[in-house]
Amino acid sequence: MDKKRYVQVGIGGRAQFFYEAIAKEYRDSAELTAVCDVNQTRMDYANKLLSETHGYPQVNTYLAEQFDTMIETEKPDIVIVTSVDRTHHKYIIRALELGCDVITEKPMTVDVEKCKEIYDAVERTGRKVRVTFNYRYAPHHTKARELIASGVIGEVHSIHFEWLLNTEHGADYFRRWHRDKRNSGGLLVHKSTHHFDLVNFWIGAEPETVFAFGDLRFYGRENAENRGVTSFYQRATGNPAAKDDPFALRLDENPVLKEMYLDAEAEDGYQRDQSVFGDGISIEDTMGVMVRYSNKAILTYSLNAYMPWEGYRIAFNGSKGRIEMSIVEKSYVNAGGDRALEGAVEGKHIVVHPMFGAPYEVQVDEGAGGHGGGDPVLLNDLFGTPDEDIYHRAADHRDGARSIMTGIAANQAIRTGLPVRIKDLITI
Repeated sequence: MDKKRYVQVGIGGRAQFFYEAIAKEYRDSAELTAVCDVNQTRMDYANKLLSETHGYPQVNTYLAEQFDTMIETEKPDIVIVTSVDRTHHKYIIRALELGCDVITEKPMTVDVEKCKEIYDAVERTGRKVRVTFNYRYAPHHTKARELIASGVIGEVHSIHFEWLLNTEHGADYFRRWHRDKRNSGGLLVHKSTHHFDLVNFWIGAEPETVFAFGDLRFYGRENAENRGVTSFYQRATGNPAAKDDPFALRLDENPVLKEMYLDAEAEDGYQRDQSVFGDGISIEDTMGVMVRYSNKAILTYSLNAYMPWEGYRIAFNGSKGRIEMSIVEKSYVNAGGDRALEGAVEGKHIVVHPMFGAPYEVQVDEGAGGHGGGDPVLLNDLFGTPDEDIYHRAADHRDGARSIMTGIAANQAIRTGLPVRIKDLITI
């Protein structure tokens, strides 16, 4: 088998998911030859993991301004993009222009203009973009698609979708670069792109009209002051003021976070452990969205990022009945522990309520690995030899656009107080 050549840009916490898979399970079919990042220390840490943990040859390293040089020198078939969200489009487009296909972490990008630029580059170059929606591959999510497609509840008329991020995982978005909406598009783009993609995937329709409310109600300094807090700090590591804060993340107490972030600070000044009750947070933590789809289905969706448990509840209401799905997930801090526990399922229930029959629970095979068992299946789809997929879970740039445009339109609705029609922003 001819190995495909890969390079990767953006070597933070999420990057390990891809480069470690190549180094472990897929070294016979894939070859990683180089990594690229703004920070040399972080790239050196990736090379340390590759060589010492996985026995993989160390790869070449390039700083961000050397991206073109990396492509010209390494001649990869595919570029993996796992950089800060606001830079995805830059690397996607340039990789396409230099003759490579692209695998990009979600969200594909963060605003309408960047999305249009990616569309134009795909059309201009004829190259391909894959967006890694691992939640599509989780067995219980695939089962939901199968049930809906089978017609067990007839035509889907409405969906109610409630997602809860808890005070460990949810808080983590408010410690790091995601807290600046310019970087991430806010949680309605960065996180909810998974959820909006799932709805598109489940019901086979596109979003048409979006309305939303959202605000910062729990995190941030002003909210803490309103609750009577009087002691504040900028960052947690080495700070006595953070001693009794259950939200504090101390980088020096976790070897991975220390080497990947604390030891790398001198190069770029990025602090991974900022206070979730500090200034400068421009994303929301409390959001409600309503969406009308091309098949006239209606979605009501909520996302809250400071809940006591992690997971979600979904209900599909159809012309012949109702499907209810309840999932409890393990919480985690990105790059702070066992990657197989990221989004791992602790409990799940899928119940079908026929219109004129007794409800029954649907059994689903357990999936090993992160994100409800979706991660290993996705990785095999990307780097291995996948079987034919009757569920069409592989996502391209159009799927990436359909998912982010719901969040982008929701952000606009929050700003203006008006409903937003997707077609007024972009043709997807």
